[in-house]
Amino acid sequence: MRLFLLLPAMLLVSACSDSSTQTTTKAPEKPVEPITGRHAFQNTYPSARMWSGDSEPLQIRSLLLDQIKSENGKAGAWEITYASAQKASSRAFTWSAVEAEGNLHQGVFGGSQDSWDPTRGPQTPFVAAALKIDTDVALETATMKAADYLKKPGEKPPVNFILEMVPRFPDPAWRVFWGANPGSAEFTVFVDATTGKVLSIVR
Repeated sequence: MRLFLLLPAMLLVSACSDSSTQTTTKAPEKPVEPITGRHAFQNTYPSARMWSGDSEPLQIRSLLLDQIKSENGKAGAWEITYASAQKASSRAFTWSAVEAEGNLHQGVFGGSQDSWDPTRGPQTPFVAAALKIDTDVALETATMKAADYLKKPGEKPPVNFILEMVPRFPDPAWRVFWGANPGSAEFTVFVDATTGKVLSIVR
């Protein structure tokens, strides 16, 4: 009788022992991907508000990475500069898909604080609600206007984006340009970030 009672207990111990030795397979990590400018802004905005409750975006610009291919209005890294009137300061926050050169860290990272005077310089902050047109849409609009340029033979430089509020336009505008920087750009299209309309073309 005692033997029959021991058998279930031994089977239970054996089952527990087998289950404890089983290894669980970890799900593969999702590959890192580029994101749009508005998405990057939304990722950094909470951190900027923690830095200063009155912070507003001053500039958004794309950053090209060798590790992540930029495409369809998306980039592997972005820098969003915020301004605070209360602190009379500005501060850049970056979002990056990976660790990279130039003090870029994966995720959101806050840079150093700089002095800022709202009465000087052409840039002024803009309200977050004004950013309605994302970079993927702005690129589609700009590409249509750049059709003749893009048909010309030869390799074209990568596309970059800068969003600013400048006096000559009524709303913040996406500067969509083919080149490493605005000064050396081969073709530039300004797209209103609120309405999506083309504001200016620079060949």
